[in-house]
Amino acid sequence: MCRLPSNSVQLPRPVNLPLASAHFPGLCRGFWGEFALLVFLFAGGSCAGTSPPRPTVYAYVSNGKSDTVSVIDVAALRVVAVVPVGASPTGLRVHPRRPEVYVVASDAGEVDVIDIARQEVTTRIPVGQRPFFIDFSPDGAEAYVANTGSNTVDIIDCETRRVAATIPVGRQPGVARASPSGNLVVVANREDASVSLIDVFKRSVVATIPVALQPEQVEVLPDGSKAFVVASAAGKVSVIDLKRRTLLAHLPVGKTPLHLSIKPDGGEVFVANFGSHTLSVLNAWSNDPVETLPAGQQPVRVLLRRDGSHLYVANFGSNSVFVVDVGSRRVVATIGVGAQPDGMALTPDEKVLLVAHTESNDVALVDTTRHSLITLIPVGRAPRAIAVVQVPGKRAGGF
Repeated sequence: MCRLPSNSVQLPRPVNLPLASAHFPGLCRGFWGEFALLVFLFAGGSCAGTSPPRPTVYAYVSNGKSDTVSVIDVAALRVVAVVPVGASPTGLRVHPRRPEVYVVASDAGEVDVIDIARQEVTTRIPVGQRPFFIDFSPDGAEAYVANTGSNTVDIIDCETRRVAATIPVGRQPGVARASPSGNLVVVANREDASVSLIDVFKRSVVATIPVALQPEQVEVLPDGSKAFVVASAAGKVSVIDLKRRTLLAHLPVGKTPLHLSIKPDGGEVFVANFGSHTLSVLNAWSNDPVETLPAGQQPVRVLLRRDGSHLYVANFGSNSVFVVDVGSRRVVATIGVGAQPDGMALTPDEKVLLVAHTESNDVALVDTTRHSLITLIPVGRAPRAIAVVQVPGKRAGGF
């Protein structure tokens, strides 16, 4: 069990933990039953004469070259804890039902579980070689990790915190994405240009579908009908019918597409084309390219608001974030941030955008109502990903 350094700030133990950006099924019992009670209190159901405590929002940042995770109190504008983790942390996610953060340590070949109340690693789960990302089943019972160096996907039982099954897939799997129904896991195999579909209940690959060269990221439509796969070497997005388990189309986009985001209604897909400095807009229902938009220099990541009204674009090469009005397709703001922006996340109220900078080793906090930079917060070396969580309780500071 890892302990915080003596100079780290110990956070108060929260009663409960609603996730910032998850869908909240099962509010009737256990952890989420307590969450429902907290919602009632926050809405005005507290005792007469008392004010309900205000929640604290924490951002967890994986520092790839420091082997740590920085914990930022968003309202207080400072790092309040530094958690040692395994070598070369990359992807991290907040568990949808437990007050825990799962961190993928790529060089260590493990997934570290951070207890949010104590801000320390409580479990280290050995997985395959060179994992990078993690995803959860919709109910939070399992987690899925693609092991690039082992050509496998590990299924983690989140109750026991152990690997329950290891499934052989294609060569160099990078991402394993759970479908909204929870019955399939979609795996992009970078080296052999294929996608493996894993049946979660059978614990086996039920289909292998050829896609365009070097598939990187996978996203699934909200209704679970299709998967969109970014193929960086081909300059295409492959579309897969998940019900029929067949390839539907290869859609041309710009050079070196790296990341995509799907509108909440499932109607449009936005693709960041790193090599051509553009965004591609795709019609998700008809599988057609719609238009190409400017996107600064080397756009590396895109993030949509929950209502689909605005899109944030991290421009790796121009040290800026574009704000795109989705309806008008106009860039309504260009916000200067740190050097080589990459990972992004929004706070639960979407009033603050957080941006990790892999070169300047800090995180920008951006006011999304004014489209302006609030501050830069130093973190560890080469910050890569951000996960945001809201903790009920007294807020430690404010803007």
